Order: sequence, then C-alpha cells, then structure tokens
Amino acid sequence: MGLFGFGKKKKEEQQTPTCCCGSVPQAAEKSTGTCCGEEVDGICCVKVLGAGCASCHEQLENAQKAVKNLGLPVEVEYVTDLQKVMEYGVMSLPAIVVNDKVAAMGKVLKAADVEKLLRKQ
Repeated sequence: MGLFGFGKKKKEEQQTPTCCCGSVPQAAEKSTGTCCGEEVDGICCVKVLGAGCASCHEQLENAQKAVKNLGLPVEVEYVTDLQKVMEYGVMSLPAIVVNDKVAAMGKVLKAADVEKLLRKQ
C-alpha cells in the first residue's frame, strides 16, 4: 500500500473513463443517443469530481437537483478518487463532468447554473 493510497492500481482501474454504468458514452454531442439501452437526450452521465470537502458536497447536491429538475434519466456520480480525478486533467475542485468531458471546474455552481450547463449539452 502506497502513501495516501497512491499505490499500484489494478489494470482495470487504469482504463479511460466510461459512463457511470460502465458503458462508453455514445451521445457526446447534442443529438439523441443511447446509454444502458435507453434513449437519452444527449447526456448519458454526469459526474461531480471532488475531494470530499463541504464545497464538493454542495456541488453534488446542486447537480442532483439540476438533473432531477430537468427530468434526466441519469444518476449523478460522485468521484473522490484523486487518481480518477487527475485522469480528467482537472486542477481545481469541485468539477462537473458531462459525457466524460469537463464542463465546469473550480467553483460551486448553483442548481440553476448546472441546469443551464446541462441544457447546452
């Protein structure tokens, strides 16, 4: 075991990021696509990257509210593993990832701002 949990990682954990359901996102553009066999309106996964601090938890709650308000059939995933966070190239937290692309980072967005961000996708 390495210092601060930075030891050798399993081969499976070093793969490129995928959807929260384990599939590769198919709807990265504004078009309609599928994820987990269901039709989605351009968004197959939403992730909040954080370190476990109060700001990151607040961002997670705001993202969950926004997804619920928009009626999206996705679940917001909370990623705190620093190795996985670094794979996205994020240098400041919290961050929001939509369809495995960083959409916002470095500040806590209100639920309404997250909704605007998700509508652009």
